[in-house]
Order: sequence, then structure tokens, then C-alpha cells
Amino acid sequence: MKWKPDTLRRSFDEAVWQSHPAALPAGRARLVRFARFVLVLARDLAGGQLTLRAMSLVYTTLLSIVPLLALSFSVLKAFGVYNQIQPMLLTFLEPLGEKGAEITHRIIQFIENMNVGVLGSAGLAMLLYTAVSLVQKIEESFNFIWHVDRPRGIGERFSRYLSALFVGPILMFSAIGITAGVTSIAFVRDLLTLGPIEWLAVQIGRYTPYALVIAAFTFVYMFLPNTRVRFVPALIGGLVGGILWQSAGWGFAQFAASSTRYAAIYSGLAILVLFMLWLYLSWLILLFGAAVAFYVQHPEYLLAEAGEPRLSNRMRERLALVAMSLVARHHVEGRAPWTAQALAQTLHMPMRAVDAMLGALQAGGILARTSDDPPAYLPVRDLRQVTVKQLLDAVRVAGEDRILTPAMLPGSDPVEDVLSRVDAAADGALRDLTVQDLAGPPAKQVESPARSAPRAIGA
Repeated sequence: MKWKPDTLRRSFDEAVWQSHPAALPAGRARLVRFARFVLVLARDLAGGQLTLRAMSLVYTTLLSIVPLLALSFSVLKAFGVYNQIQPMLLTFLEPLGEKGAEITHRIIQFIENMNVGVLGSAGLAMLLYTAVSLVQKIEESFNFIWHVDRPRGIGERFSRYLSALFVGPILMFSAIGITAGVTSIAFVRDLLTLGPIEWLAVQIGRYTPYALVIAAFTFVYMFLPNTRVRFVPALIGGLVGGILWQSAGWGFAQFAASSTRYAAIYSGLAILVLFMLWLYLSWLILLFGAAVAFYVQHPEYLLAEAGEPRLSNRMRERLALVAMSLVARHHVEGRAPWTAQALAQTLHMPMRAVDAMLGALQAGGILARTSDDPPAYLPVRDLRQVTVKQLLDAVRVAGEDRILTPAMLPGSDPVEDVLSRVDAAADGALRDLTVQDLAGPPAKQVESPARSAPRAIGA
């Protein structure tokens, strides 16, 4: 049998995208999930959004690297460990070879020449804003990857960012100082001369850079996105990003060592070009690791189409009915209430679609959100007092505001007659059905994580 390209592509799409992993054998299901994972990550890279945001971060880094390091310099100077900035910069720019040492020397010169005392209040505020803007830009990129629409408030941004900028260097260099102090003790030096311990120390020293980079990436993935990131997905993203970054450093060092023609073409700007290339590659790897963490935590986004999935009206209504039946069932049985994330994982639906549906039901006075972290959802009224028609109406009117309303569309008597008949038919068919009826018999396949009974707010 001859396989044509279209036939192969169609067969591949059916095997990967149109088959539900839950209905497949365990081995094949894992293979399908892995294939989706790889294809979606490759599509994100090829789509250009990650590369564009990495380029944007390169530009912001060039503007804010000196103010950012100047803040760290001023904090570390008070603790007497400011001399550690230069070795850290040399380590980061090590793939650039001799050019990395030259760039480090120039940056340190800029920092030492910056006198914060003569800047004045306006200059100091500008210095803080420039340093904070880099972290803000990183958060915006992470929020895009994690499909988060709402950024943090201005006050929370400055408090979190400045605490990271001031406290982070102290903790990092304190750890370095403690490690150096321990290894300088005579007893420890003698202990390290023993054969097995010496071999173990060599292995630890070899893999410590990987561990530090992975830990830093994991911390960034958990700290910066304006959403709750679990530790395991962040660690997996940190593993991928950290290993890629260390490996890319070795490869870029080989490239920089053999890039003599860049010096011939760009002359004195060759150093800046290589520095920007290394910054771009570093940011791209960091964002790629964040995408890995996102898809590990939200496998429901492993879809054939890129971007945020758009639900049809029929899908929105069906999602509301199914989700409300689960919420009602747990409420009737006295079980722990559902969270948005648990519903999204159970129904294999995108988190944003579930959030929008729950927000519509909350705005319609059907559900209330608890004060827990993460919040859960409880019925506002007696389930027998809320009709299915009211539930569907809450979903139908979601998103209507004062600018775009049905009243804006020109109508006619035939149109109004059709709409009235549709509403009357739905009201007549669903008059006797309440949300209590949606609870139905207990289901074995849906369970939410065990939680203590929370306190509802806004009821």
C-alpha cells in the first residue's frame, strides 16, 4: 500500500489529536500525551511569540542591567560582600570568553561610577523604576505563557519586586559566603582529602552549577506568574530550562571562540552583538522552561490549535450544566466543594473557559466564591430554588455590558417574535427542572481534592 503525504498527515492527526488519552491503553496514552507535549512546544517556538518576547526582554535588559546591578551593589556594599558581583557576572558571561570579561569590567565600571547620593529623589525614583521594569516585563511574559489576563496591582508589584531585588542578592551571596567559610575550615579541608569523600566532592562541584540554575529557574517560575504554580511543574520546567541553559552556555562558548568574522564585520560592536545574542538565548530558554511548566500543570491546553480555545454557545451551556451538576452533587452529598482548577482538570477543559463560566454563574447570583486559597465555589441559594432556565440565562448574558447589548441591534417584529418563541419554549420545557435535578445519582469517576469546608464570601 502506498502512503501519500496527505494520508500520513491525516493518520497522524487522528492518532495524536483526535484520540482521547483516557480511552487508550496506558502505554499508548503516555505516548500520545508526550507527542502532544513535544508538538505544542515546537509550535509555540515556531509561532514566534516566545521569540518576540525574548527580544523584548533583551532590549529591557540593556536599559536596566546597570540600575539593577547598582541596587544590588548598594545593598551588598552595606553587608561587605559587594565584591561578589563581578564573579557572578563573569560566570554568567563565561560563554563569551574573553569578551565576557571585558563586558563585565565595563559594567562594573558603570556601577562604580554611579553615585546614588547625587541623583536626587527624582533620579532615585527613576533608578528604582528602571530596575523594577525588567521584573515587570518578565512577569508580563510569564502571564502570557500562563494565560493570565490580570496583572498584579501596582503596590503589590513594587513590594514583591523590590523585596526580591533587595533580599534576593543578600540570601544568594550569604549562601556563597557560608559555603566558602565552611570549606576554609581546616577539619573540612582534611576531610575532603579522603578518597571517597574527595571523589564525592568533585562530583558535587561538577553538578552544583546545574543544581543552582535549576533551583533559580524553579523559584522564578513559582514566584513571578500571577497565578498559583505548583512545585512539581515548576521543578520540571526548571530542570528543562536549567539543563538547556547550561548546555547552551557550552555551545555558545564554542561559537564565540570561532566568531572572528563578527569582529571583522562589526568591528568594535562585535562585543555588543555577542552579548545581545547570549541575552536573547538566555531569555528564550527561560521562557521555554516556563512553557514546559505551564503544559505540565495544564495538560488540557495540549490542543491541535494554538491560542486560547473559543467555545461555541452550545459548549458554554453544556460546560455550565456539567460543572453545576458536579457542584450540586458535592453540595448535596456534603463533600468538599470544587475549585476552578479541579473542575478544569476533571472536565479536561481550558482553565480560562472554566473561570469565565464560573464568573458568569457568580455574577448571576447562582454561585459564591469562598475565601480560601485557591477559592472554591458553593451554591448561593437552595438548589431547589434555582431553575435550569436561570442557569442557562446567566451563561447567555455573560459578557454583555453597556456598550454591546442586544438593544443596539436593529430589530423587527419577525425577529422579536422568533426570540420570544424561543424563550417561551425553553421556559416551558425547563420550568419544572431545578439545579437540584442536575445533581442526579452519585458518579464514581469525578472526585475533587479533599478540602475542609470553607467559608463563602459574597453570598
